Amino acid sequence: MMNATLDDWIQHEAIPFSVDLSKTFYASIDRIIASLDASVELLGFGEALHGGEDILMLRNRLFQCLVETHGYSAIAIESSFPRARLVNDYVAGRGPASYEDIKDTGFSHGFGRLEANRELVEWIRSYNADPSHHVKVNFYGFDSPTEMTFSDSPRQVLHFVLDYLSSIDSASGQEYRERIDALLGQDSDWENPAAMMDPTKSIGLSPAATSLRIEVEDLIMELRLRRPEFVAKSDEGRYLEAMQYAMMSKQLLNYHAVLAQTSAKPGGRLVKGLGIRDLVMADNLAYIVSRERGRGKVLVFAHNSHLQRGKAQWQLGADLLIWWPAGAQLNEMLGSRYAVIGTAVGISEANGIGQPEAGTLEARLIAVPGPVRFIPANKGQGLPALEIDLLPTRSGSMKNQTYFALTPQSFTDFDWLAVLNSTSYSRGGPQL
Repeated sequence: MMNATLDDWIQHEAIPFSVDLSKTFYASIDRIIASLDASVELLGFGEALHGGEDILMLRNRLFQCLVETHGYSAIAIESSFPRARLVNDYVAGRGPASYEDIKDTGFSHGFGRLEANRELVEWIRSYNADPSHHVKVNFYGFDSPTEMTFSDSPRQVLHFVLDYLSSIDSASGQEYRERIDALLGQDSDWENPAAMMDPTKSIGLSPAATSLRIEVEDLIMELRLRRPEFVAKSDEGRYLEAMQYAMMSKQLLNYHAVLAQTSAKPGGRLVKGLGIRDLVMADNLAYIVSRERGRGKVLVFAHNSHLQRGKAQWQLGADLLIWWPAGAQLNEMLGSRYAVIGTAVGISEANGIGQPEAGTLEARLIAVPGPVRFIPANKGQGLPALEIDLLPTRSGSMKNQTYFALTPQSFTDFDWLAVLNSTSYSRGGPQL
């Protein structure tokens, strides 16, 4: 049924709650899960900005509820896929003895230093240590092995594949290793942060890098041709993991090649690079879902712009960069098996986000009871379309450039919105 006004719809549909583990909180999560398609295997939970403490705490409470009452067995966060193996070993009671041993090496982007992430990881470790919990919880990163302003050398992911190959066929593994290591060169050449903005600083199209891309294609073909043998001599799980690393190394080399290209279109090379990163994210998440299938469902946590269904955009100086994010890719790959909740914030003085201007979507949403409320996006169904189209966009933040406001597109990008009155800045986050 069409609502008379947007405010009527908000008043009728809002589900208010607080960020705690009360019966009200569990009941609100139950309503959200009941509204989603029964086939959902991957649930996205986006953050409106990097640096929102209260969003991180809501994520932690949400995941705890999903594990305890809705059959979720894993969480994947916007952090390096290969590094997260260290964290998963830790939550399983293997490997490192303390969180301090993994907070830098087990995460990318400095996310291991956020206290809310420490609390998440320690909760998973404690949960897994309880013998009454027969299904243990896994921790994943799903981001490409890149940082904010530079990309990792492909060495780590390639050596993972080579180690696997060598464990089954030492001679073949050694041959590939000698050829690949001779082409890798110095990690510092791959990781030069200047390459992000200056293609002449990238080695992605050098003769060695081009030859390395061919070697990696050959390595992938070797793994595929000998799959029956490799699965028999290891197991399917180890084989598929090695294949995922091999495909990631291929995409990482493609990413470096893009950084080395010049583009006549403003921002063209950056748009392609952003698209490759999100494609790697989507591929990693599809792999994670397949690994967890039969054990449970997966919660994925990242910035809204990575998980939304529609095109993402980023204003970088004079250039407006627009690309298809991981959520859009997953929507095509998984269909109804993917659902996503976005978040929005009213005020955050610590992050430079002031009172939303009158008439903006955030102002209307925080006018109903809170301090947090869920709002069904319904893919825009039942909403006054003309009023939505005319919504003004609130001002952003000059202090935290990762904050993106809601837009009319948000109603089709997400299944639900979680709207917080306010948020503080993340404990352990870098100074703004």
